Order: sequence, then C-alpha cells, then structure tokens
Amino acid sequence: MLHTHHHLLLFPSPFSFPSATKTLRSPTFPTPSIARASSPLRFRNRGRTITNSAPNGGVTETEQRKQPLYRAYPFHEIEPKWQRFWEHNRTFRTPDDDIDTKKPKYYVLDMFPYPSGAGLHVGHPLGYTATDILARYKRMQGYNVLHPMGWDAFGLPAEQYAIETGTHPKLTTMRNINRFRAQLKSLGFSYDWDREISTIEPDYYKWTQWIFLQLLKRGLAYQAEVPVNWCPALGTVLANEEVIDGVSERGGHPVIRKPMRQWMLKITAYADRLLEDLDDLDWPESVKEMQRNWIGKSEGAEMKFCILDSDGKERDMEIIVYTTRPDTIFGATYLVVAPEHSLLSSLVSTAQSKDVEDYVELASRKSDLERTELQKEKTGVFTGCYAKNPANGEAIPIWVADYVLGSYGTGAIMAVPAHDSRDYEFALKYNVPIRWVVMPDDKSIELEKAFPGEGVIVNSSNTLVVLDINGLSSKEAASKVVEWAEKSGNGKRKVNYKLRDWLFARQRYWGEPIPVIFLDGSGETVPLRETELPLILPELDDFSPTGTGEPPLSKAVSWVKTTDSISGRPATRETNTMPQWAGSCWYYLRFMDPHNSRELVDKTKERYWGPVDVYVGGAEHAVLHLLYARFWHKVLFDIGVVSTKEPFQCVINQGIILGEVQYMAGRNQDGNLISADLADMLNEHNLERIPEEKVMKSGDSFVLKENPGIRLFARSHKMSKSRGNVVNPDDVVSEYGADSLRLYEMFMGPLRDSKQWSTSGIEGVHRFLGRTWRLIVGSPLPDGSFTDGTITVDEEPTIEQLRSLHKCIAKVTEEIEGTRFNTGISAMMEFLNVAYKWDINPRSVIEEFVLLLSPYAPHMAEELWSRLGHTRSLAYEPFPKENPAYLKDSMVILPVQINGKTRGTIQVEETCTEEDAFELASKDEKLSKYLHGQSVKKRIYVPGKILNVVLDRKNIKVAIQ
Repeated sequence: MLHTHHHLLLFPSPFSFPSATKTLRSPTFPTPSIARASSPLRFRNRGRTITNSAPNGGVTETEQRKQPLYRAYPFHEIEPKWQRFWEHNRTFRTPDDDIDTKKPKYYVLDMFPYPSGAGLHVGHPLGYTATDILARYKRMQGYNVLHPMGWDAFGLPAEQYAIETGTHPKLTTMRNINRFRAQLKSLGFSYDWDREISTIEPDYYKWTQWIFLQLLKRGLAYQAEVPVNWCPALGTVLANEEVIDGVSERGGHPVIRKPMRQWMLKITAYADRLLEDLDDLDWPESVKEMQRNWIGKSEGAEMKFCILDSDGKERDMEIIVYTTRPDTIFGATYLVVAPEHSLLSSLVSTAQSKDVEDYVELASRKSDLERTELQKEKTGVFTGCYAKNPANGEAIPIWVADYVLGSYGTGAIMAVPAHDSRDYEFALKYNVPIRWVVMPDDKSIELEKAFPGEGVIVNSSNTLVVLDINGLSSKEAASKVVEWAEKSGNGKRKVNYKLRDWLFARQRYWGEPIPVIFLDGSGETVPLRETELPLILPELDDFSPTGTGEPPLSKAVSWVKTTDSISGRPATRETNTMPQWAGSCWYYLRFMDPHNSRELVDKTKERYWGPVDVYVGGAEHAVLHLLYARFWHKVLFDIGVVSTKEPFQCVINQGIILGEVQYMAGRNQDGNLISADLADMLNEHNLERIPEEKVMKSGDSFVLKENPGIRLFARSHKMSKSRGNVVNPDDVVSEYGADSLRLYEMFMGPLRDSKQWSTSGIEGVHRFLGRTWRLIVGSPLPDGSFTDGTITVDEEPTIEQLRSLHKCIAKVTEEIEGTRFNTGISAMMEFLNVAYKWDINPRSVIEEFVLLLSPYAPHMAEELWSRLGHTRSLAYEPFPKENPAYLKDSMVILPVQINGKTRGTIQVEETCTEEDAFELASKDEKLSKYLHGQSVKKRIYVPGKILNVVLDRKNIKVAIQ
C-alpha cells in the first residue's frame, strides 16, 4: 500500500505547523453498544459496562468503568492540537497598521453576544459557523478578512444576579465572558482575538460617552418627562421585559406608569433618511419592511376641534388631532384623548371627574403594547365635555380611552366609527352615533361593519363653511379638505411618524455613566469635557434599588458630588446610566481600530474596512438594534467620523434551531394513556412525554409502538431550560468533535430557515468525516492507531477523477457564495462516494478536496494538509478554482446496430474515433456475442450518433442466430 512518510515540521513562519505529529490512536471495538445514555441529550453510549462476578458466579460488584469511546477518527487529539496552534501562531490575526490595502477587503461580523451565565447552546453556533466559513473562504481567495468577536456585556441579568447574591456584576460578567470565549475557541472559529472588545471596559465606553456628547452638542440628546414602569413595592423603575400583565416579574407587585425625567435621543430627526436609505441595502425584505412599519411614515392632516363649554359656546381652547383620512371628517362623531393627554384635566366635568380619575389610574398600569392590542376589548370614559366638528359644526363628545397613546401623533384622534374598526367597536359598545361618509366602489360590499377602504364620498357637505366633497374620490376629497383647513385656519397638512424618540436612560447601576453634570442651585446641564473621558463607573457594594426612584448610582455620594472643571462651581453627576443598546450601536467601528486611544476609529482604516460586508444575527434584532445602529452611524457620517451612509451592507438572519422532536400523549382520569389530540379536545392538559424508542411512524402520524391506536403529538420547541430541551455544544464536541457540530449545523437545512435538532443527524455527518479520514489516511491498525502520512499517491489523475473534482469545486464555490452551505456539503459527500470507487487516490486531487473541506471542517483539514507533507497552515492557501474544461460532460450514449438492428449501447467520448468505438463495442458484454469471431463487411459510423456494423452474411455462424 502506497503512502507518504510524515515530514518533520518546524516553525519557519507564523503559519507553520507544530513539530512532528505523534501517531494518533483511536481504540475501536467489534460491537460497540448503542444503548441510550442517561443524559437528556440522548447521545449514543459507545462505552461498555463491565461486571465483576464472584467465584461462585454471583455478582459481587458492578463497575461502571467506561472503555474509551469508539471514534470514527481521532478528533479528540486533532482539534485541541490545531486550536493551540492557531492561538500560538495568531494565524487569523488581521494586521492593524501594515495591511496591504491594495488587496480587496471582506468584513464579516456576527451580532456580538451578551455573555449570559448559561453559556452557549447549539443554536448559537449556527450563525457563527456560517460567518466562519465565509471568512475562511475569503482569506483563501486572497482577501484581507476582518472577522472579530467581542462582548455586549452591560445588561440587566448581571445586575439582577448582583442584587440577589451580592456578587459584583463585573465579576459575574467576566466569568461568563471567559466561558463564552472558551466555548467559541473549542469550535475552531477563526476570529482575530487580538481585536476582542467588551462594552464594559473604560477604554471602550469612553467612546460611547464621546458619541453621546456629540449628540448633545447637536441637539439630538435632550431631557424630558416621560412615563416609565414604576413599581412602588420594589421602589424601582422596571424595563418592559420585567413587567408581565401589569405586575413585576419578580414578586408579582403592581406596576404603574409614572412620568420621570429621562434622557431622550432625537432619532425622529433622521426618520426620512432611515426610511429612504433602506432601498439600497441588501437586507431581507421582511426586515426592511419591519423597519418601514416601525418608522411608520404617514401623510395626513392636523385638524383643530374647538372645545365647547356647558352652554355649547366655544372656549378659548382646542384639541388638535392627527388623521390620515381627512376625507372622512364629516363622519367624525366623537373625539378620543389619551389618558396622559396634557389637556385632559381641563376637559373633565365635575360629574365625570371620579370616573376619569379611576380610569386614568387603571390605564397607567398597562404597557403601550397591552393598550394597543387589536384583539382586546375597547374601554373608555366620557369626559363630560364636547368639541365642535369644524366641518359640520356639530357638537361631538370627548372621551378618554387607552387605545389612544399620548406618544403617537398629538395624543388625540377624531373617531370615525363607520370607517375604522377600533372606533366602530367602541361606538357600538358606548352607543355613539355612526355616520357613513365613504361608499365603496365595489357595490357588492355590504356596509354591515366598518369600511376602512377608499371610495366615493357621501353625506359630506356644509354650505356654511363652504365645504362640499360629495361625489369626490377619497384622495380628491382628502386634498380638498386639507386645502380648506389651511385657508380657514382649521388645520394643516402634516407628515407624521410612528417612530418615537429613543428613551436613553436606565435607573440601573450596570451601564455606561452619562457624561453630564448639573450645577448646584441652577440645575444647568453641563457636559463633561472630552478630555475628562472616560467617566468611570464607580464601585458599589449595594446595587439594590433605592426605593425612591433615584438610580442606584445615587448611593455613590462621593462620586455624585463633584465640581464643574470650567467654572469651579459645585455640581451633581447624572445618576442614570445608558441603556444596553448604547454599546452595541457602534462596536463594528471599534473592531476596525480597537486599540486607538486618540480617536474612535482612524479615518483611513474606516474608509478601507467600512461598511460591514456581511452581518449575521437573529431576526429578533430586526428593528431596535439595527435601527439604533443606523441612526448613530448617520450622525457619525454627518460629523465626518465615518465615510459611508450605512453601517451594514448585507444582513443575514439565521434561522432558529429547535429542540429535538418531543412526542406527547394524554393520560385520562383513570391514569391510562390516550391520544394527544383526544386529550386536547377534552381539555385535558396532563400531556406527558413519550420516549422516542416507544414511538413509531404510521402513515402521516406518530403512534405508540405497543398500542398503535394511541396517536401522539410530535412537536419541536425553541430550546429553553424550562422545557429541558437545551443541547450544550460542549457535550456535542466531546462526543462527536467540533468539526461534526459545525458541519451538521450547516447541513441541517438552509441557513435562514428554522430547523430541528436531531442527534441521529449529527451522527450522519460524523460518519462522513470518518469516511473522509479513512479515504485519505487509511483504515486504523489493529491497535486502533493510524499510520503517519496518507495513502495518496503521486500519480497523474484520470480524466474522470478530474471531472469529479472540478464539478465538486464548482458546486461548493457556488454554494458558499450563495450561503447555501447545506448543498455545498452534499456536493462533497457525492465526491466522496465517487472517490471510494477509485483504485488509487492521486495526491493532487485529494489536496484540492481537503482545501474545499477546510472552511467547513478546519481541524480535520489542517491535519490532513499536514499529513500530505505541507509545512504551512492551509488558512491562506488559494481556494481551488474549477477548470471549465472538466465541467462539460463529453460522454455520450452511442447506439450500436448489427446489420441494421439495434443490439445495445456503449458510452463513449463525443470525439471518439470509429476504431475506438468499435473496440469498445467488441468488449461490451452484450454486444461481443454478436461480433466475436464474425467477419465484418463494413462499418458505418456517425460520431456521437450511431455505430452500425454490417457483418458478412456468408460467414455468420449459426450459433449467433
């Protein structure tokens, strides 16, 4: 058997291999057990239980001594070896100052993680593996690749843990970061760890504070009284996610909405640019649409409704409403103001004051989401006051209702129940008049409920105010009403946005300090000078809420009390901190220049690396993170810090990995198992999980093996501790290796789709890697070890071998470019199947295949590359390129006739000569019996079409007939 001798490898360069590799051993057993392990992950138990028996045959003790695991290849030695090598040699370091900017760049970035205490589960590496494949592929194509990793480390969970345990959040966070980093390194991701950043480090948040000062200078940061979630029992402000159904998640205490001084960022000033620039981005259309809806640009009008006194006379007060349908103004039969509307207290009559007060207090306990839920029953209270409809002069009632938000539009609406479903439900419930003013163009539509569409205007004329829009289309009428309103002083054209300014303050300790002070006495806001940054978060022993609404930082008295560095006057520091979003708004820029102490990012480096070419993360960040980052980037563009209008050219949302399928059956009151759908129908919720080994498929359903009449629910859920379906990647790596995990997560299905985890699935790709190893290295020796080197040979490959290789190269390249990694793996599997049929494995073909495999399974690829005799890492080897000459399938099926009758076919090259075609036909098992020993009179050959052999009939042997 031919194989190369293993080379002695030294360290001639940063990409050279470690010294000589020892023989790798992988003990094997003839019949490894495949019993299920007791672990909830249900990995295969490849060990054996050894029982020691007493001399008389009785069992004296059972030792659960596990024999070494059977391994398809020695990943347990290969992977740590190459991870140490990459780290020691800084293989994936992107040069900081001496980079060749003539080469093309590729900046591929993961949405950096919050380092939670739970560590990674197998859903996290899905996106990380995809970006790593792209990074490795582009390096091999000659690009300068920027592929960094860092930590979005400020956040609520660490602070809550600190409150509960007294552990400083920095200690918890650093411990979690160390765990995350170790897990990521164990998966072989090619991050440039020299660029690692964390949002909690002063050297980083110095520049977050610097950005805040630039926003403040430009009037884009301001203070306002805004409602927050206040929990009196806990004495603290709660984030939205800490409030569930109007009570605190911790303790179940009532939560109310209470106005508090907050910092706001004027993102609304950039609404149009944020909207318009979406068109040029290579983002999922669904994400762009979500941002458009969140910004919510609408064109309409602001209309003035004069408030009437108890005698029906106009008061010197008016309510301004915003409407997108000014064409329906004649149908406005009541007004609604939000519970927090500034004029509400001036509107309420004495008789209604108690009811309104109670209603406002009730509404204060609800979140904006609860209040605007379309499905919820509409509620409200009459204020006892009326307003005048400017179009028809009618007195219409003013109600207060929580389905109108003070933060949207003007905090008041004109209600047109005939043409708005929410207003219609409200009007029916409270017996408010409904007037139809728009008739649909489609006469078949019956007006039995609200008609929100456009049509022809009716019942809309008032000669007293010179306004008649009857017979006009909705669009024509809207334009005419706005024109009339502007001339008469009853309103004006208005563009509105759903987008609200960004509430940029948290009453928490664990966040970036806001770099402003307030002068004692006057309360004047004074920003810190840039030379005073970073303003470092002070150490605290007590992180618990103050109980007064003051943030925990107010406890750091010696830090809070300060002096203005310019005037020398005594001052007080801001004790609110920035929200977690702050640090993640600009981190992609810091990765370009992470050690710069003079400026946020060097302009030359930013011009080279920006924008991010591919940004991969979950769809849950489609709006807030991406919108906030775009806003900050545009501000930085305006002040000359960055050179591009947008931060992320291409965004990819990876799908969710669901837990393994769970099979469920019901159990009735007698304790007997029943079909899950029957239990569901009977409203019996005591479903219980059935082990997979007790389940079988029956048609389109799953049933109980021992009783096929019992049908089971088969469901996959998002991984969570509460469901007990979390799969830890550490366990997978230990059992199958990191390359198997990487390969499986890419093979499960399209990157953007959700898919379910399956242990049997990872075993399949693990077998593929084992077959790859044996194809190149050979089978294990009797003692389980593998020979040094490989079993490849230095021989020229055949045409067929080259065709198989180059088809694989073309397919894998195309699929990486299209991020269709699963089909790229399929192409390599097909190649492997073909290669196993070869008598020999030419080194040149195998080397190209190893390079193809390397972005997906880098540890194995590096080891094989080393065994093939190379003294440098393959990380920067040129990625294989297909040769078009080998992609064309030049083989044809040629019909063969004997004396004009088709007797069979042969496979030949298109350029095959007549002589070669005849020789192939003569050797063909089926055709040879017609030609053997016969005298050929003539041959008729049309290349690629037909071969007709005419035999000498005088000499045809009887046996052939």
